[in-house]
Amino acid sequence: MYSMATIQTSASTVAQKQSLEAFYQAFSDKNPNFLDEAVTPDWQDIPLAPGQVPGPEGLKTLMQMLFTAFPDLQIIIDDVIAQPDRAGVRARMIGTHQGEIFGLQPTGKPVLIALHEFHHFKHNRISHTWHLEDWFGMLHQIGAWPPAALPS
Repeated sequence: MYSMATIQTSASTVAQKQSLEAFYQAFSDKNPNFLDEAVTPDWQDIPLAPGQVPGPEGLKTLMQMLFTAFPDLQIIIDDVIAQPDRAGVRARMIGTHQGEIFGLQPTGKPVLIALHEFHHFKHNRISHTWHLEDWFGMLHQIGAWPPAALPS
């Protein structure tokens, strides 16, 4: 789920708005191929996750891991702030921990992960995304953080 109204009123151009919508729709519709409509072929995901290959294909693989861990994953966009060729997005990723993530077995617990992303557009497609997710918050919500004390 994403808020199209927020994106419609905030993107710099219609084409950039469509790219931004496709980017988040790829997650909510669980269709990584929407990334092909949203990002440039040499898109940079900054920072890469451990083991993630650069470009759209690297994110597509990561998305499959997220869809396994959180089959009901949705992204809710709270704010979009745009200027020519740039957009900042504050959003929430919500879901239920139903599959392994980071080597942690499913807990069945709901999670809410804060997202902060900054996109740069080139030829109306996203060419760079700088992002920060609250993974420590997610670990806390599933009971994995702080880690269990080591035996003495």
